[in-house]
Amino acid sequence: QVFLVEKAGRRSLFLAGLMGMLISAVVMTVGLVLLSQFAWMSYVSMVAIFLFVIFFEVGPGPIPWFIVAELFSQGPRPAAIAVAGFCNWACNFIVGMCFQYIADLCGPYVFAIFGGLLLIFFLFAYFKVPETKGKSFEEIAAVFRRKKLSAKAMTELQDLRRSEEA
Repeated sequence: QVFLVEKAGRRSLFLAGLMGMLISAVVMTVGLVLLSQFAWMSYVSMVAIFLFVIFFEVGPGPIPWFIVAELFSQGPRPAAIAVAGFCNWACNFIVGMCFQYIADLCGPYVFAIFGGLLLIFFLFAYFKVPETKGKSFEEIAAVFRRKKLSAKAMTELQDLRRSEEA
């Protein structure tokens, strides 16, 4: 796993895992919806479940731990990892406790909820999560500073244009 992470990069593996899980969730939903019409859809759903787990193990399972450890300097890193661990286990607990109720409520469309969440996670990671492979903490922090400065400059430019128009 570590070799694959170092070779492919954290961000690309994370995005690939999220997209694979999203596609698997859609296939699971389609398989469950069409199960009453086609008996072989149970095999499609089973393959989708296995692929979902495989994509999780390649991307969203391990990669956040790499990224969290690399996004923070030595001082706040333990606290950041503790918060990330708490969020991870809290979400696991919530999904574990609520899944049966959600499945009863949504029927065969239960995995569509996961698909929607995965799409949001993918878009967030695509636009906000930097590649941390081979970069020092200072280089990663500089990427965030540039994004913050460019967003601030764009806001100031828009304000200037509005004041000129008025």
